[in-house]
Amino acid sequence: MTALKMSETAFQARIIDTARAYHWLAAHYRPSINRRGRWSTAVEGDKGAPDLILAKGGRVILAELKSDNGRTTAEQRLWLAALGPHARLWRPMDWPDILAELQGGV
Repeated sequence: MTALKMSETAFQARIIDTARAYHWLAAHYRPSINRRGRWSTAVEGDKGAPDLILAKGGRVILAELKSDNGRTTAEQRLWLAALGPHARLWRPMDWPDILAELQGGV
């Protein structure tokens, strides 16, 4: 199957839309511009937390999203390792597997 060529933002929107179509709850914390004109995300804690939280019927997926050529940071790799079976590193080229997982949820 041909890989999808898309930005991380478009990829994320596609995953969220698909997850919602299959009745998953979805959350993403976006950065915004603060009063000083800097981009920041209003979340406390360790850097590198996954991009998406998906939940359905007791299942939880914590997904880090990257473009097909994007690289994870050291902090992101620590999170992915710590999250165990709930962690996913998803790229557009993984779309068939992502879709199958979202369709097959509880």
